[in-house]
Amino acid sequence: MPRLTSVNPASGEMVLDVEEHRDADVEQRLTEGAAALARWRATPVDHRAAVLRSVADILEAEKESFGRLMTQEMGKTLVAAIAEAEKCALACRYYADNAVSLTASEPIRTAAGERGLVRYDPLGTVLAVMPWNFPFWQVIRFAAPALVAGNVALLKHASNVPRCALALEDLFRRAGAPPGVFQVLLIGSSRMEPVIADPRVHAVTLTGSEGAGRSVAATAGAHLKKTVLELGGSDPFIVCASADVERTSEAAVAARCVNNGQSCIAAKRFIVVEQIADAFTERFVERMRSLRIGDPLARNTDLGPLAMASIRDDLQRQVEESVAAGARLLTGGGPVDGAGFFYQPTVLTDIPPHTPAYSDELFGPVASLFRVPDLEAAIALANDTRFGLGASVWTVDEDEAERCARALDCGNVFVNGMVASDPRFPFGGVKASGYGRELGLWGLREFVNVKTVRMFGL
Repeated sequence: MPRLTSVNPASGEMVLDVEEHRDADVEQRLTEGAAALARWRATPVDHRAAVLRSVADILEAEKESFGRLMTQEMGKTLVAAIAEAEKCALACRYYADNAVSLTASEPIRTAAGERGLVRYDPLGTVLAVMPWNFPFWQVIRFAAPALVAGNVALLKHASNVPRCALALEDLFRRAGAPPGVFQVLLIGSSRMEPVIADPRVHAVTLTGSEGAGRSVAATAGAHLKKTVLELGGSDPFIVCASADVERTSEAAVAARCVNNGQSCIAAKRFIVVEQIADAFTERFVERMRSLRIGDPLARNTDLGPLAMASIRDDLQRQVEESVAAGARLLTGGGPVDGAGFFYQPTVLTDIPPHTPAYSDELFGPVASLFRVPDLEAAIALANDTRFGLGASVWTVDEDEAERCARALDCGNVFVNGMVASDPRFPFGGVKASGYGRELGLWGLREFVNVKTVRMFGL
């Protein structure tokens, strides 16, 4: 059987090598999930919520060890990894606290002698295909609403984070989830098609690349199964003339380098109005240069390694192709010498259209910097992309903020703040960034049967 390996990206050393689940193992988990579904959907919602509260308690109590696991397996800084565990606990508590109201039937006003309502019943088994970059958060933000709604979950995690996948399965077990309610499939992407096609799987959610999204959507569509896709992003960071340069440049570095630059909602294209472009560029480049690169377990490290050698190499190819086409390097531009998969904080400017730095998602600490004459040009450039996940706008003018909120083609607009997901708000994108929503009421409603019930003469 093929094997899954866990490699520490700070050293390049392998820390786990495990055999993929055999076909018989996959069959067993599908069978167990189907059996668990009948019991779990009949479990009172407050009992399902209690499991999520227990998950939150364990996450908070063991956030240091969970954080260390994430750091060792995919390279994010320990500080960020601990914060990720804390955010997972927050999401579990949100859905536990609001479970009854979020799943309650809604009465519909009808004529005398009739009673009407809309029920929100679970769809069944939800298969989640999840990425490595937020190995706990991406899973929790699908699992918490899906499970509290009465669905059961199958997790096919990214192949480079098997230890995180197994830790999550154990987390739900320890929190009291009955057998079969949350299970992991240790399989590669090449073995996904028959799982998606299996009649015991009722819906699929994926966070990942455009290619992965198209593949999963095509297979699920052929079998008429519901899908939610959260794909890539090339988020604009618009700096208006009224913005505070010092504060905005500091936020820009944080927004570009969150998770070592490996986030779909990290700011990637910095679009600056000409009036303050020189001042912003100077401060932004200076701050990027000053980032401390090193051991992600060290508390004072700003930037850890990229998760895999292939990601570092793809990023270098994108930078080299953009520079060869005319883009200009202001700082950085290559891997860091030595062990591990580190990449220099990099800023590119004078970027021609149709280059990777203009058109593609750069998954790493590489910023694309653009100058524009005014806000209208900034909005036009921001929308000149096949992606549509998030955008941030920096201004003290409320009219400018409102114009951007209306005109930007994306699923999330933040004014004077970094784009971030929050359990209370819907999260997702448009265009090549996918469809459907996670989180909030809207994320829970993606994986329920919205059922009309009308009763007469009762």
